[in-house]
Amino acid sequence: MAHYDRFEDLEIYEAARVQCQNIWSLITTTSSHNDYKLKEQINGSSGSVMDNIAEGFRRGGNKEFIQFLGFARGSNSETRAQLQRCLDRSYLPEAEFNKLYCESEKLNEQISKFINYLKKSDKRGSNFD
Repeated sequence: MAHYDRFEDLEIYEAARVQCQNIWSLITTTSSHNDYKLKEQINGSSGSVMDNIAEGFRRGGNKEFIQFLGFARGSNSETRAQLQRCLDRSYLPEAEFNKLYCESEKLNEQISKFINYLKKSDKRGSNFD
């Protein structure tokens, strides 16, 4: 894997960013914007995926990065649960739900693979260079 100097260059970060944009679009284009608690939760959890990837990346060590990637994966799972709630409340059609849900599952798989890569890596992080 290439060395990255910016978290914005990570594929998982870009996927999390796209997901966050898609969630925002869901909020602003459906009646879910009237469901304040759900709107805040899904907006917060999708943003938290991005935030944890960014924060963990800048910690400088793989152990802490792995910990924050675990948080990101948890926030991503929370986003999927909120998507189910949106479906149950008829805020989006099932086809759109399936698309967003599958993309979120793919992101979880990508984060898990990256965690496994970091666990096996001899490089311990930029703090140790």
